[in-house]
Amino acid sequence: MLDGEIRTSTRAALPPDAPGAHTKRLGLIAVIATFGGLLFGYDTGVINGALAPMKEDLGLTAFTEGFVVSILIFGAAFGALVGGRLADAYGRRHNILMLAGVFTVGTLGCVVAPNWEVLALFRFVLGLAVGGASATVPVYLAEVSPAERRGSLVTRNEVMIVSGQFAAFVINALIFNIWGEHDDVWRYMLVVAVLPAFALFFGMLRMPESPRWLISKGREAEALEVLRQIRSPERAEAEMAEVHALAEEEKQAQTGGWADLSVPWIRRLLLIGIGLGVFQQFTGINSIMYYGSQLLEDAGFSAKAAIIANTANGLFSVLGITVGILIMNKIDRRTMLLGGFALTTSFHILVGLSATLLPDSTAKPYIILLFVICFVFSMQGTIGPLVWLLLAEIFPLKIRSFAMGLCVFMLWIANAGVAFGFPPVVSALGIAPTFYIFAGLGVAALLFIHTMVPETRGRSLEQFEDEFRAEHA
Repeated sequence: MLDGEIRTSTRAALPPDAPGAHTKRLGLIAVIATFGGLLFGYDTGVINGALAPMKEDLGLTAFTEGFVVSILIFGAAFGALVGGRLADAYGRRHNILMLAGVFTVGTLGCVVAPNWEVLALFRFVLGLAVGGASATVPVYLAEVSPAERRGSLVTRNEVMIVSGQFAAFVINALIFNIWGEHDDVWRYMLVVAVLPAFALFFGMLRMPESPRWLISKGREAEALEVLRQIRSPERAEAEMAEVHALAEEEKQAQTGGWADLSVPWIRRLLLIGIGLGVFQQFTGINSIMYYGSQLLEDAGFSAKAAIIANTANGLFSVLGITVGILIMNKIDRRTMLLGGFALTTSFHILVGLSATLLPDSTAKPYIILLFVICFVFSMQGTIGPLVWLLLAEIFPLKIRSFAMGLCVFMLWIANAGVAFGFPPVVSALGIAPTFYIFAGLGVAALLFIHTMVPETRGRSLEQFEDEFRAEHA
């Protein structure tokens, strides 16, 4: 990964980071910062159970329903672009503090919204915060972590995102089953997000700035002071040289731009990156994360049973990404991607066949739920984390920041397209044809991976770059 690649000579000279009080301090920093990931997950997942009562209270149509859901994702696409630049200009910690405020304003605006137009406006504001968090929190974690623990600490943010979605599903189920008869029950679900936003803001007030960012701004004394908080004394002194090296690499990483796309092999890599991001979203995973309760109602569950059953999607999402993180360095990337898309495509077909062929009975919704859960687990255990890993691995250093930003932007746009299109497509065609469409896109993804996506496992970033350039120059 970008932040995990360090010059071998620099790394070899570093003393081991022995455990001590600084280890607890670093652990606390990771917990506080990943509240940004928790908010990301909660705010994208809470709409799942809130949508049915919201639809009734505000009179949403299939079109306005898709608009209200997807506008957050469009906001996130732009928030990711702007958030990275603000973090570079003003600091990672400063940006996270600001995002906590935006999360709070967006949440409260949604809670008091008198109509769907105002709700959509504040959902867009929330999207800016979600996108900003997706661009800032992993960078902050990477830059405060020692190289030996960088991977494990950064992936905590991914776990917190799916945990936030799971928490949203559980809280929605509890609130709906207690206060479901209230027209405003959806507002109770949304307002819960204020609590982690407060925790993020007040927690980050006591957290340090990234030493790498401080070095890039010439604030070396402050950077050393931060390193002494989160490293052993010997390691803090030695690591200043490493932070200098990383800051230089960052400068080089920010020099790439549109002109580099004239180089054929770089252009091919960018197309691969965009394809991976778009096909990840075209699995339809976020149609389940955003509309799972409604899908289960359409499958035959009652409203209360659907919102409870939907918590299984959140649980198996967490379990899936946990398994994926454990195995993704033990299996070739291409093999894991092909296997993942083969599984998700198969479960799409099984959901469609179940909806089409099974007679209406008490068993039918449970069978559809089973196949949906299997899809979620397969997706989050393979394609979900692996696409993010590949995006971090395939681009040369000079173009990495630019290319990652463009690929993530396209990923968010594809996410928004699925979120916007899912309700009207299901309304017009039904469950089965919708999942057959996802299956067709899965077949296209398998062809794309087989013909385009290179293997990166077992190669350094420099080795991969040299081999890919030689093959496609």
